[in-house]
Amino acid sequence: MLGRLAGVPLPADWLYETAARLDVQLAAVEAVLADRDTVVRLVAEPGPAGAEAVRTATLGLALRGLRTDTLLANRVLPERDGDSWLAAPVAQQRKILEEWRESYDVHPVAHLGRDPRGADDLAALAVPGVPTVSGTVDWPVTDHLADDGVLVWHIPLPGARRDELDLIRRGDDILVTAGPYRRTVPLPSALRRCTVDGAALREGELRIRFRPDPALWPRTR
Repeated sequence: MLGRLAGVPLPADWLYETAARLDVQLAAVEAVLADRDTVVRLVAEPGPAGAEAVRTATLGLALRGLRTDTLLANRVLPERDGDSWLAAPVAQQRKILEEWRESYDVHPVAHLGRDPRGADDLAALAVPGVPTVSGTVDWPVTDHLADDGVLVWHIPLPGARRDELDLIRRGDDILVTAGPYRRTVPLPSALRRCTVDGAALREGELRIRFRPDPALWPRTR
């Protein structure tokens, strides 16, 4: 009726229903991400594409403050002697696995020689059980007022690269961009009375320096 009165086509009912369903699904995902007990498990095949996918996924999870409990290295080829055609891919997988073990709890899952079919094949993969550790990672603020006159906010971002990072202060929030991910994060209360004094990426951790604003900081400090 509104379409006829306005003389322009309006979206059909199915479009509104789809939008409402997506809103519910997004709210459910947000609830999982915000739950402090959420722990994420990554599954990837050890190879160049898998290594880059793991790096990017870990970066996005870290930006949400989520912890990765285990990295399942999927479809791992058997180690064999000789010069078979498997020698090159086995060596490549071995190199990636060694790199992953420096940062993750890696659980190799053997290649069955085919796609898993049925419960027996899945049981043969011997995937570890669900962890009981807390899922969230703290972002602490350290006090360097006495030495350098600043507070430092430590944000773990493993796998981050300097040319992929961006920071924008918006009132009491800070917009952090890391690779393809972006998140608006509320500042801790003490940092809201400070100005951003700089930032640096060191050893997979973003360290943002805040200098107290004399107009807002208690004179007793």
